Amino acid sequence: MRVIFMGTDKFAVSPLRAIINSNIDLLCIITQPDRPRGRGLKDVPPPLKELALIKGLAVFQPEKVRDKGFVQEVLKKMEPDLIIVAAYGQILPKSILDLPRIGCINLHPSLLPKYRGAAPIQRAIINGEKETGVTVMFMDEGEDTGDIILQENMPIEIVDTSETLSQKLSDFAAQLILKTLELAKKDKLPRQHQDHTKATHAQKLTKEEGLIAWEKTAFEIHNLIRGTIPWPGAYTSFPVYLQAGSLWYKNENIQLKIWESLPIEYTKSQLAPGAIVGIQDKGIIVDTGSGSLLIRIVQPANKSKMSARDFANGYRLKIGDKFQ
Repeated sequence: MRVIFMGTDKFAVSPLRAIINSNIDLLCIITQPDRPRGRGLKDVPPPLKELALIKGLAVFQPEKVRDKGFVQEVLKKMEPDLIIVAAYGQILPKSILDLPRIGCINLHPSLLPKYRGAAPIQRAIINGEKETGVTVMFMDEGEDTGDIILQENMPIEIVDTSETLSQKLSDFAAQLILKTLELAKKDKLPRQHQDHTKATHAQKLTKEEGLIAWEKTAFEIHNLIRGTIPWPGAYTSFPVYLQAGSLWYKNENIQLKIWESLPIEYTKSQLAPGAIVGIQDKGIIVDTGSGSLLIRIVQPANKSKMSARDFANGYRLKIGDKFQ
């Protein structure tokens, strides 16, 4: 069976590795172009490209996959039986969807029809879901609306972040794609229509969504923190104290990114949500709209990550100070 693999994000790496290690005739890899990253804005290749080059595979990086010249001169000439897509990042035109003999199939990290769209892993965590999964589906011209081939669920642990859950789902997707390929070889791929009335959409995250509203519950804030790792990150601001002679006074607030937290039971204070009610070796305890949140790892603006206790000591935070 002749297969083309399309993907860009880290989620696609484990499925690609599984296919490489199988006996599938992998024709080429299609991924996004190298993009500028980091402070130096140097061009960085997608994770999928690095793996493909190590394995000696042909790699194509069209700026727009719907380019007619690329479709006709490259893809059509390869005569693929199947195109597998995982976190590619561009919508495929009908000219590509109709190209393979078997069709185009997508590996989507949610239990479709829930969380169609660009950020299913992040949205599932932010919304406090207890489980998610991977869906293998035939692709059509809609956004994640095609018929389901295989679907299996996976629990979401309270300590899972978008990064850790993405890796778990990537490994899970690798198992499912091998099952799918075995069925495809026998021309026994099942089809199950999605119930479109139960569909939900997982839109891309924005920077503004990372701002913590301390009036929410401890669990809601905890879910926001772990669901927005690594980007945009959940953030708040904190008071900075400056020294003048023997006196310390409060200066302007500075932004603080929170990397690790845990909802806990703690004595209820009379302070407003966002107020520090405890400083321990384990971290900083903050009151919320309902319950308390233990903050473990933080990152002040333009600084490295640090333990919350070291942060509290270094910036002279005290009980009663309030995050904004």
